[in-house]
Amino acid sequence: MAILALGLNHKTTPVNIRERITFGPDIIVAALRGLASHPGVSEAIILSTCNRTELYCSLQGVGKTQISSWLAEFHGLALETIAPYLYAHEGHEAVRHLLRVASGLDSMVLGEPQILGQVKQAYQTARDASTAGKLLGRLFQHTFSVAKQVRTDTAIGHSPVSIAFAAVSLARQIFSDLSRQTAMLIGAGETIELAARHLQQHAIGRVIVANRTIERAHNLANQLDGYAIALTEIPSHLAEADIVISSTASPLPVLGKGTVESALKKRRHQPIFMVDIAVPRDIEPEVSDLSDVYLYTVDDLQEVIEENMRSRQEAAEQAVEIIDLHAEEFMGWLRSLDAVSMIQDFRAQAEQMRDEVLQRALRSLHNGKPPEEVLGFLAHTLTNKLLHTPSTQIRRAGFNGQEELLDAANTLFQIEDADNSTAGDK
Repeated sequence: MAILALGLNHKTTPVNIRERITFGPDIIVAALRGLASHPGVSEAIILSTCNRTELYCSLQGVGKTQISSWLAEFHGLALETIAPYLYAHEGHEAVRHLLRVASGLDSMVLGEPQILGQVKQAYQTARDASTAGKLLGRLFQHTFSVAKQVRTDTAIGHSPVSIAFAAVSLARQIFSDLSRQTAMLIGAGETIELAARHLQQHAIGRVIVANRTIERAHNLANQLDGYAIALTEIPSHLAEADIVISSTASPLPVLGKGTVESALKKRRHQPIFMVDIAVPRDIEPEVSDLSDVYLYTVDDLQEVIEENMRSRQEAAEQAVEIIDLHAEEFMGWLRSLDAVSMIQDFRAQAEQMRDEVLQRALRSLHNGKPPEEVLGFLAHTLTNKLLHTPSTQIRRAGFNGQEELLDAANTLFQIEDADNSTAGDK
């Protein structure tokens, strides 16, 4: 059984392609079941975030080409559209890749902690959809343990660096004193909550939280001494905002060029700083064409992020050592599955021989033969049957000069030299 990790991310793929390959909450279960029912796929887990879409599969008889085709077809795209951006890892490299992802080593922000929660959610969603079985279940549980060890044993997560942190850092570069500014946060998920905490730490003046579910907006706004609005109310309040940070799960933009133009007129063209963290994008790309608007996407934050992650490089090197060790540990377990099956077959064969010889011995007892004679027959016959095939193969290996096979037999059966054994007993 092979393990495949196939996908694309912020390193290989621009945002305009990534946003076409996402799996939102409304389609993820159908996608999982569709992938798991593909011929040759026995288990499937899909990880879909703003920075990556990855398929983790347990395969038999199919490879990356078929899975790539499924991914393109599911999203109604030609394979040629996404093929240049796809990467595929198999076996040991697939395990190592997942460990790196969950530990934050493959993130845009080195060591960011949110990805581990997203990996856990992807696994839970697959379990609920009954597409994660023994193999991927063991892999992901192993991954959670390794990611925890990386965070415990290294300083990978000690610096306050994240997409949200980068967005707020950029806002501080544009507005040196945030206490005089009003921020509008669109969405109420984990990234927006993190951005809200950073803004609060830098004494943001006012906060407006806009969300599709007004109750969630109220919960976050109450923590910030701000106020909540529904997404439909954004046009009425956008002119108040100096800073806009948006991260929703909407498949379509929630903020269009016309709405921003109207807000700028009300503001008498005072500039608005906007960060669109969402994939698919929340803010229409055409908004960047407007004067007095500074619009940044997740890809634009890369430079800010690089400045803040240098301190994590040494910790990342330590993390790689941990990951390499545990990737090999998992592969050892995976290889042992073949040995388990072989051991079961070997024991079944031996037990069948035992039962056959035992039945003959019992018949001899029933026919009145002395117990000592029957026990001797039982021991002699069973020993011959168990040793016949190994002895024949060892003799053939010696005849053919197969030294490696002879060494393997010596290791397997722990054969001691008869003379040395005798000498040691004297």
